[in-house]
Order: sequence, then structure tokens, then C-alpha cells
Amino acid sequence: MKEKTVLQRLIVIAQLPRDVDRTKLGAHYEKLNLQLSKQHMWDIMTGLLLIYPSFLLHVIESSRDILVSVLKDLRDLQHQKDSILVEASKVVFMVHNPQSRLFQQWSNKVLETDQVAGSTQTKGVHEEEETTDTLVCTLLSALQNLSNKPEMSKKAPSGSVLDETLEVIIPQKILQLLKRDELLSPQQYLQMYNSHLNISMDFGQVIRSSCLSTV
Repeated sequence: MKEKTVLQRLIVIAQLPRDVDRTKLGAHYEKLNLQLSKQHMWDIMTGLLLIYPSFLLHVIESSRDILVSVLKDLRDLQHQKDSILVEASKVVFMVHNPQSRLFQQWSNKVLETDQVAGSTQTKGVHEEEETTDTLVCTLLSALQNLSNKPEMSKKAPSGSVLDETLEVIIPQKILQLLKRDELLSPQQYLQMYNSHLNISMDFGQVIRSSCLSTV
């Protein structure tokens, strides 16, 4: 895939309201994907949206303008007065000019609790809290493994729903990232991005772990 713009990768996680209509949430992101594709015709958007009962995980690979638009939309979702679709959210990871894309198109899937590794039903009472670095690397590793599955390499229409048979397992413990103060909310990130500080797009937090060099 020949890149016409400098590639960026964004990973965000968000808490969902208890009674949220997850189908409606998926439809919202499909519409957003279509709108951004029309507005930025030359900026190819790939990635993965996983919608679980209590949280969503979104990976977007595209230009800086598209990533910023996705963050603005997530911020607005949190603050809309009627039909709140998203609660707390965090920018987990953002990188400038990664070596390659993880995904061949943008896809989404609504999943159930049993498709989260270490769900609350099986989590140990005295489970030790892990560092933010470790949690981010665990997530990146899970995404890397998922992107290597044969099903993910198949071309499909952009915005399509992933095959029902595809096993998607993301560790439940990554939910701890929502409470980590060193990670910024979309609102905080956009404020810094628009300020005179002009922060780098290489952001999530300052992680020096070796796992980042392979993703």
C-alpha cells in the first residue's frame, strides 16, 4: 500500500455506559469513517474498533488530520447531552510514522464478555496491579498478534464488520489504563496539541520499553 501522507497510529480506550446501544455506537463510527474518507480522499484509513459490553478499544491508522478528527469526535461523544455513548476515555498510544500498518482496512466488531481474557468473573481477588508501561505493551502485543491472523489480512470493504468466527481476545486488565493519570483524555490531548507547546504526535506516554520497537 503506497502511502501518500505520513502515517500515524492512534489507540484509544473508552468506558461505556451500562445500557449503551453498542450497535448504535458501531453505526456512529461507521458513519464517521465514511465522512472522514470523503473529506480526506487521499488519506487511507485503516484500523480496528472493538466494542465490548463495558468498553471500546479503537485503533486508527491514517494521517494526522484524521486522527485529530477522531479524537475530537470522541471528546464530543463524552459531552453530548442526550444519549451518551461514551464515558471516560484515554489516549493510550500515538506514534508518528510507524514502520507499517497493522491492519489492511478499517473494521469493527461487537464482542461479549467471554471474549475478554481474564474477565471479571475469573479475575483473582488479589490480582496485582501492573505498571502502565506493562499494560500498554500487553495491549500492543495483543494487537500485533491479532493483526497477524490470516483473517485480518483478507481484503474487505472499508467499514465492514469482522467475521463472526474471528477470535478476538483482549486482556481485561487493560481497563486499568482508564484510571492512569499519566495518560491524557482526548480533551487534554487536544488542548495540548492546539497550544503553543505543539506536542509531538509520538505520544501515549513516555514508554521506553522494547515492545514499542516491534509495533
